[in-house]
Amino acid sequence: MITGATMKLYPQPAASLTAWAAVPSIEAAVTLLGLAHKHLGAGLTGFEVMGQFALSLVDKHYPQLRVPLFQDFPYCVLLENSDQESEEHARGAFERLLETALEDGCVADAVVAENLAQAHGLWHIRESIPLAQAEEGLNIKHDISLPVSRIPDFCAETDALLQREIAGVRLVNFGHLGDGNLHYNVQAPEGEDPKLFLQRFEPAVNRIVYDAVGEHEGSISAEHGIGALKRDELAHRKSPVALGLMRAIKQGLDPDNRMNPGRIL
Repeated sequence: MITGATMKLYPQPAASLTAWAAVPSIEAAVTLLGLAHKHLGAGLTGFEVMGQFALSLVDKHYPQLRVPLFQDFPYCVLLENSDQESEEHARGAFERLLETALEDGCVADAVVAENLAQAHGLWHIRESIPLAQAEEGLNIKHDISLPVSRIPDFCAETDALLQREIAGVRLVNFGHLGDGNLHYNVQAPEGEDPKLFLQRFEPAVNRIVYDAVGEHEGSISAEHGIGALKRDELAHRKSPVALGLMRAIKQGLDPDNRMNPGRIL
């Protein structure tokens, strides 16, 4: 029994619809995000972007999932609309959004899930990207965040830098675009030993990616935190003032260093 607290009940949406859209560029995905905010408002509860190579790995390693619309387009977007009124209202809002996006040119093609099973299937594709990448072999992972408006320039510039430094490198780019969060992962060139690739290139790749993140006013870590792997990198990427504030907060909340010792600070 819970005592001494008031439990708040939040209304469940009357309907939740999922759409999968093929977009011609990452810039188009950002434009679509703006349109989705305009048409759906608070009903926009999911907005994921997935690069073509990331989806090709799912198609390669899990062909039974039947990835839609990815072969001819550089990116796909997964949208979720949670509506408090009705399924009819939700579907109408979705259709108006997609019609506008198609006319605007930021969407090339789209499908809307007709039932819950189809919606779960689309989300399962998105959630299978990390598993498919693991099947492809070891890779250099980056969980970064950026201002949404800076993401297209970041991707264009960093993709080009990595390709210039490592011919044939493959980029697994996907993430929560609505939150400005990207999983910007780097896979070895086709046929190259993944373990040797990491040993040879991981420091240089990290430097290129993190330098670009800094230039675009982003953060080297988003939902996965700093942990132990990025602890030393944090010291180089944060100002002395920011680090001093973090240490003061750490000391105030955890003077005996019992919480996550050895991580971050």
